[in-house]
Amino acid sequence: MSFALQSMALPLITALLLLFIHRRAGSIVIITSLLSLAAALAAMYQVHLYGVQQMTLGGWQTPLGIRFQLTPVNSLLLVFTALVHSLVALYAAYSRHSATNTTDFWPLALLLHSSLAALWLSSDLFNWYVTLELLGLAAVAMVTLSGPKAYRPALHYLLLSLVASLSYLLGVALMYGRYGVLDIALLTEVTQVDATTQTALILMTLGLMIKAAVWPFHLWLPSAHANAPTAVSALLSAVVVKGPIYILWLIWTEVAPPELAQSIGFYLALVGIAALIWGGWCAIRTPYLKVLVAYSTVAQLGYATLTLGLLLHWQQKQLLIALWLFVIAHGLAKVSMFLVAGEMQATLGSNRVTALKGATQTMPVAMFAFAVAGGSIIGLPPSGGFVAKWTLLQPILASPLHWPWAIGILLGTFASAVYVFRAVVLSFNRADPIAPDFSPDRFSHWLAMLPALMAWLMASVSAQLIRFLGGVA
Repeated sequence: MSFALQSMALPLITALLLLFIHRRAGSIVIITSLLSLAAALAAMYQVHLYGVQQMTLGGWQTPLGIRFQLTPVNSLLLVFTALVHSLVALYAAYSRHSATNTTDFWPLALLLHSSLAALWLSSDLFNWYVTLELLGLAAVAMVTLSGPKAYRPALHYLLLSLVASLSYLLGVALMYGRYGVLDIALLTEVTQVDATTQTALILMTLGLMIKAAVWPFHLWLPSAHANAPTAVSALLSAVVVKGPIYILWLIWTEVAPPELAQSIGFYLALVGIAALIWGGWCAIRTPYLKVLVAYSTVAQLGYATLTLGLLLHWQQKQLLIALWLFVIAHGLAKVSMFLVAGEMQATLGSNRVTALKGATQTMPVAMFAFAVAGGSIIGLPPSGGFVAKWTLLQPILASPLHWPWAIGILLGTFASAVYVFRAVVLSFNRADPIAPDFSPDRFSHWLAMLPALMAWLMASVSAQLIRFLGGVA
């Protein structure tokens, strides 16, 4: 457990130091992120050796104390968060187009990292509220780093985030009034099917769905992600929207009585299918590249919602593995796609998809990275996206009664193939391409390739990942 705490504390301590140290901030953040990654890997190895671990801060026992828990799922998420922050910090420090070196990006990115790590480790409804607030405030502040064009999307994001926080907090208050405890393990033993519990769970679910931008509460996401600096867009899409999904999973699998979870699961699965189709349709129609990638996030969150819904409705633990494989595969692919989109936009001087015409000739590495990441988003074998989708499809295809869900997944896959190939096909059109007015930043292009390749390499370690996550299934 000590390694997990180090992974969480290192970014927080460094963020405080950066308030006084302004030189070499980028190098300091890269070193901190790599140290946090090493600590997270050690924590993951501890879970592999010794199983689930728990700790109460300051020695105070629940319900007064704060309990942290380290499981296979959140140890993997700790590693994933530190890895994404390391990649994005490298991009922000060394890309000519990152536009974050002279801003407050560095302490905010570290605060975001630490808040996420605390969220993964917490096991208490109120602690989650605190971490969600820290996460939301840091994320909104980072969106504004783009300047005046981002103020309106950031305000929109902030207002909806506040509404979500009020909804979640009201649900927490109802749970505390009904049971007198907020610790997840204690609530698991006492929750009952009654009107107060149902109301509290629905309020918390609505708040979390708004914060995660799950359809139809996604309205803040496309403009916020598209107008943020490229490094911020990558962080928001890859890791920030996954925090509320994690809490949603634990609330409905640990706190809610099984009969309630089973009934809500069907509706969550329907929401997931709608997100797949609507997000994909909007990504196909938009003329702007970063908006396309942002709507792709809305669609891909549909897979997570669908998988969670079916997990609750069918009570099949195998779907838990599919859920977190989706989260990791999508996060890696989305880091790559946002870095490529930002580089293309800055180099070509246009934010439109049509500017990609001839990009395979002018910026082949970046365009190849986009195509590789897009292949995982579509679910082409043997990518991480394919492994996640196949794990989801197995219980669906096992019974003809479940096949209608497969049709929804097929429509979502078709939509993602259309918006990815729309960009790729344009890039091969070498008739009258838009020529860049200076040489592309090749280091950034190769850096964008790295997470895309990792998304595909997930397939080579999928058996180990499934066995590791199976420790809670």
